Amino acid sequence: MRRPKKERQQALKDSIRTNPFVTDEELSAEFDVSVQTIRLDRMELSIPELRERIKHVAVKTYEDEVKSLPIDEVFGEIIDIELDERAISIFDVKPEHVFQRNKIARGHHLFAQANSLAVAVMNDELALTVKSELQFLRPVTAGQRIVAKAQVVDRNPEKNRAYVKVVSSVDQATVFIGTFEMYRMTEQSEGDEK
Repeated sequence: MRRPKKERQQALKDSIRTNPFVTDEELSAEFDVSVQTIRLDRMELSIPELRERIKHVAVKTYEDEVKSLPIDEVFGEIIDIELDERAISIFDVKPEHVFQRNKIARGHHLFAQANSLAVAVMNDELALTVKSELQFLRPVTAGQRIVAKAQVVDRNPEKNRAYVKVVSSVDQATVFIGTFEMYRMTEQSEGDEK
């Protein structure tokens, strides 16, 4: 049985407040109404679409956090970051990101998301990619969302290096793995303050 409109709209506000990254399609399934109904509810409640919510949260939260590059130069939207430890970004694949013939995402977009996340997670003014090892495991198509998770897995303070592993997935299936050797201007040893 469907909820009355007022009750549904209140539950919708609560659901988006709890998870600002929930899609209209996911909300549609949760409330057993059409995507169009969700969009109309959001408009009535003055709740922006997902892309605007993500931008607002990312810019507000991470603008001052990321040191190694301006937040608007990160490929994808950072949704979580702990400098020198881990970071997560999302990237929605659009028609302009795919090959027209087969609708498969161009590999340089997956690389750009992973590489810029590896740079962003560095707690340093200057961080550059020295070397990368990449594995493209399965194709990604237009309309899919890539979630990239970066983890700093090792450090070499003597050489000013950090090593970052990035695993990208679509619907929890791994599509890309990248290991990045990062040069940083200053390296902190394990015991230093971060």
